[in-house]
Amino acid sequence: MIETGGSGRLWLLSGPGSSYALHVTDRDDLLHLHWGARIALPDAEALAAEPLPGERPFESALDGHEEYPVEGGPRFARPALSVRSEPSAEGSVRGTEWCFEEDETLRGPDGEELRLHFHDSLHHLDLTLHYRLRPGSDVVERWISASHVGHAGTPALELLRADSATWTLPHRPAWRMSQLHGRWGAESRLARAPLAPGERVIGSRNGHTSHHHLPWFALDEGEATEEHGQVWTGALAWSGSWRIAVALLPDGRVQATGGPGHDDAGLVRLTPGGSFTGPVFAGLYSDGGFGAASRAWHAHQRAHVLPDADRPRPVAYRPGPLTGPVPGPGASAGGPGVRAAGPDLRQHRELARRAARMGVELYVVDAARGALFGAETAGPGRAAGSGPAGGLLKAFADEVHGLGMWLGVRVEPETVESGGELCRLHPDWVQQQPGRRRTEYGGRLLLDLARPDVRDHLAGELDALLHSAPVDRLTWDVNRPFTEAGRPGERYPQRLWAGHVRGLYALLDRLRTAHPGLTVETGAGGGGRTDLGILARAHQVAATDTTDPLDRLDVQHGFSQLHPAVAMTAPVTAGRAPGPNHRAGSLRFRFVTAMAGALALDGDLLEWGVHKRAEAATWIALYTAIRPVVHGGALYRLRPPGDGGLSAVQFVRGDETVVLAWLRAQRYGEPPAPLRLRGLDPSASYRDLATGVLRRGAVLAEHGLRTTLGGDLDAAVFHLHRV
Repeated sequence: MIETGGSGRLWLLSGPGSSYALHVTDRDDLLHLHWGARIALPDAEALAAEPLPGERPFESALDGHEEYPVEGGPRFARPALSVRSEPSAEGSVRGTEWCFEEDETLRGPDGEELRLHFHDSLHHLDLTLHYRLRPGSDVVERWISASHVGHAGTPALELLRADSATWTLPHRPAWRMSQLHGRWGAESRLARAPLAPGERVIGSRNGHTSHHHLPWFALDEGEATEEHGQVWTGALAWSGSWRIAVALLPDGRVQATGGPGHDDAGLVRLTPGGSFTGPVFAGLYSDGGFGAASRAWHAHQRAHVLPDADRPRPVAYRPGPLTGPVPGPGASAGGPGVRAAGPDLRQHRELARRAARMGVELYVVDAARGALFGAETAGPGRAAGSGPAGGLLKAFADEVHGLGMWLGVRVEPETVESGGELCRLHPDWVQQQPGRRRTEYGGRLLLDLARPDVRDHLAGELDALLHSAPVDRLTWDVNRPFTEAGRPGERYPQRLWAGHVRGLYALLDRLRTAHPGLTVETGAGGGGRTDLGILARAHQVAATDTTDPLDRLDVQHGFSQLHPAVAMTAPVTAGRAPGPNHRAGSLRFRFVTAMAGALALDGDLLEWGVHKRAEAATWIALYTAIRPVVHGGALYRLRPPGDGGLSAVQFVRGDETVVLAWLRAQRYGEPPAPLRLRGLDPSASYRDLATGVLRRGAVLAEHGLRTTLGGDLDAAVFHLHRV
C-alpha cells in the first residue's frame, strides 16, 4: 500500500509487516523518514515535522538523512549519483542540483509503483526514483532512471556513478553486518562482524557477480538470532561488476549505497535523448531474525522473481569426462586448469539408459566439450546443432525423450576460441583494448554482448540449436572474467561493462520468448553469477563447482540467507570422491546434502555397479517425494554447519514437514541433541512417513526430534505429515 500525505510531498509504503517513509521539503531536499516496523501515515507526518539535527563544523545536516544523496553542495557522505557534463565553451560541470517536479503512483496486478520525478536544469537531466511494492511482500524494490532532455547540441553527460538506491537505517547504539564472501569452489560463505566507523565496501571487478562476494548485506544491532531480532537486508539484482558501500557515519546512522559498476570511472555517456535505467536494489526489514528475513526473501523470489517457480526442477544428470582429465591452461565446468573430452555417442546412450532407470528426469549433454553434437567449441563458431551433427542431436534427443527424460545442452555462448573461425571473421567482436595484449583463459576470449550484431549472431546460433532438436534446457556457463573490457573505436568504452550485462539479459529474454517451454540454468565457473538479476531469467543457478558435501553445507547455508532452495543446483558426484579435498563420503551423506536444493548428478555412471545405482535410485525416489516441500516450503535453519557436530534444516509446506540432518562427526559416543522443530501446529500430530510413528507438534517443538545419527558423515531425512 502506498499512501500520500504532507500536502502531497510525503509518501508511506507499507507491506504486511513493515513500512517505508520519505518526504520532500520545501527546499526540495528529499529526506528519508523511516524504514522498519509498520507505522501509520500520521506517524510518518510526525517524523517529517521533526527538524534536522543542528549543523556541526565540517559536517552537513543532510548527511545520513537524505533519501538519495547526490554529488554537489553541502554533502559529504558517499553520493549515489555523480554526473559530469562534457567540456563546452563554459567548461565542464560536475554535480547535481535538482528540483522536485511531481510524483505519480501506478497500480496494477503486479503491485504498486511510486515514481518521484526531479530535474537538474543546468545538466538538462531528468531523474526518476522508482519504488515498487509487490502484493503480500515486505520487499521494497528501488531503482533509478535518468534521461538527457537537452536539445541537439547540448553537451553530453557522463553518469560516473548512478546507484540504484541508498538505504538509510534508524539510529542504533551498535551495528553488525552480515555478508556472503568466498572464492571459486568456496562461494557464499556467511560472515558476521561489528560495523566499525567508516565504510565497508563489497563488490565485484570481474564483469560478472563474482565468486568473492554476493550482492547482499544484512544489518542488525548485534543481538539478532535466527528467529529473533530486527534485521535490515538488501540485495542488488545485477549480474555484472557492482559495488555496495555500507557506511557508519559520525552521528551513528548507517547508510548502504549500491549499484552497477565497481568504481566511479563511468557507466554511460548520455547524449541528448539518451537514457539509463539502473537495476533493482531491493530491501527488506524483518523483526523475526535472520530466519524470517530469509523466508520473506524466498517467498518474494518464488512469487515475483523466479520463472516458473512452481514448476518442479527435474533431477538432472550431466556426464563428466569419461576418459580422464587432460592437463591444460584453461578452464572447464569443473574449474580452472582442466580440459577434458566428453563421452562418445555410444557411451551417451548407455549413460542415458542407466540414468533413466535410476529416476533421472533430465539428461544434459555438454556442447562446450567437443563437436559430437555440432558445437564447434565452447563458444559459437558455426550454428550449434546444424548439419550432420545436428541430426545426431535430434536422434539422441528422441532417444532421451523415449526413456522418459528431458534433454538439456550445456553451452558457453559468451566466449570464443582465439584461433577459431568466428574470431578470424569478426575480430572486432571480441572485448579488447587496442594496443594491449589480450588475456586468454584456456585459449578463449570474451565476446562483446553489448553489440547488437554479436547478440543477433548468438541468437541465431542458439535458435538453430533449439530448432535442430527438442532441447528442453540450456545450461548457460561462462568460465572467464572480464580482463580487457573495451571496443576498438568506441569513444566511451566504459559503457561496455554495463552494456554486456544488458546484452546478456536481452539475449536470454529473446530466447525464452521465442522458446516458451525452455528452461535455463546458469553459472559462471560455479557460483560466479548468482544474483536477483540473473534469477529473473534463469530457473536455477550453480551455487558452486564443488561437490564436496561438507563444504557444500557451508555454501548452501550462505546461499539460503537470500535465495530459495528451488533456485540452487545441488549435484552429487558420481564416481571418484567429490571435491578438491578428495574426501570420501557415503552416498547417503552426499545425497542428503544435495536434497537441500535442486538435485543433480555429475560424473561417470559407468563406474557405478548395480548395487550403487540401486541405492542412488532409492535416494532419488525419496527426493522426488519431498521435492514439493523443499522447493516450495518455508525454510528453518535449525542448526548451522559448524555448530557442534550436528546441523539441520527444516522445510514446512502445508501439512508436510521435511527435516534434513547431517552429523559431521560423533564425539565420545554421545548421541546428538534432539532437533527442536519450528513452524508446526502444537495441537496437531505428525506421522513419520518412513516409520509410521506419530509425534505431537508441541513435543517436537519443545523436546525435539531425535535423529539417531552416529559416527562420521552420517545423514538422515525425516518426512512428517500432519494428521
